[in-house]
Amino acid sequence: MFRSSDQRTDDHGIQGTGTRVGTGGGEPANGLVPRPLDYLQPVPRHMVHRAAVAEVFVTDSIRTGEDRFLVAAQWPRDHALYSPSSSGISDPLLLAETVRQSLVYLAHRFYGVPLTHRFVGSGTAFRITRPELLRIGDTPLPVVLDVQWEWVGNRPPRRYGMRLAVVLTIGGEVCGEGEISAVAVNDRTYRGLRGAGAAPADTPSPAIGTTRLPSSSVGRLRTKDSVLGLGADGSWQLLVDLRHAIYFDHPSDHVPLMVMLEGFRQLGHLLANGDAGGATRDAGAPDGEIALTGMSVDCRAFGELDAPISLVVSERQPCEGSAASGTLTIEAVQNGTLLATCLSTWASSPSLPGEPAVGGELTASGAAVVHGPA
Repeated sequence: MFRSSDQRTDDHGIQGTGTRVGTGGGEPANGLVPRPLDYLQPVPRHMVHRAAVAEVFVTDSIRTGEDRFLVAAQWPRDHALYSPSSSGISDPLLLAETVRQSLVYLAHRFYGVPLTHRFVGSGTAFRITRPELLRIGDTPLPVVLDVQWEWVGNRPPRRYGMRLAVVLTIGGEVCGEGEISAVAVNDRTYRGLRGAGAAPADTPSPAIGTTRLPSSSVGRLRTKDSVLGLGADGSWQLLVDLRHAIYFDHPSDHVPLMVMLEGFRQLGHLLANGDAGGATRDAGAPDGEIALTGMSVDCRAFGELDAPISLVVSERQPCEGSAASGTLTIEAVQNGTLLATCLSTWASSPSLPGEPAVGGELTASGAAVVHGPA
């Protein structure tokens, strides 16, 4: 999934004009960044397709080559949804959302993709390699994404195809990577992709007998942030609430990507850590929290808002031993149709500042596919 990160792991410092970037392809001829990155304020919210300013994490970007960029983002010390773990590590899904925002922002700012186009994802994945560097401190966390842009199946002006591969650095040290692919299409093309499912629906009701799990069971703080339900037959369901101000930051005619990722993450947390609601902690797992370290998602269809979505565990490699690391594969199914498959990786969370982290490795290869606006 991550094809060239080994070429882009040099110094990514940002302290002052003339800072040297990494050695991957696409640097300017002199290999220098023209100015420092700025963290003073978020970029305009419409440039990342967000309605709330508080949900914008990207603050600046610098073009360092024809299709190469550095993107600055500020991650909050705390967040209503993306809250830090019990060991004080930033939520890894902040990386997934920052990569998504970077794709949209660079497309509009540097490549002239119209603001009215809709972004439909065709691949996403991320991996945290050094979670101890994501530890919450006394100030919000400034991060840098070293971005390589690639055009894929590009047919403007009605369809722009693009892919981002990124390396995450904090304080000049590499600690993660990710990628996302998407197409940006005009309204007419989008309506053709959506067909009859394009009309917004009222807030759907879960299947009869489904109980929403407590937020503490799924690693969230607020009751309304739990998207995981347990059916009367013991099945897991993704619960959707159109009134949720973060999951549905703006109106959508389908289940957003980040809601799907939350469902996969919350079921994984429940199964890895064990809690009320029918889950048992992995036998042999060490004491302390088992945390998400990576995801690779492959979606086949849009998730509609008017029917229940089941989450089915298809494969599981439990976390075992003192250096626990395990994987979990979950499928999302709606009306008998496979919507998405997610391979997630889990590992014991570092408990002390500076302690070596147990990094998980994504084991899937090839491109993941995620359908839905990015």
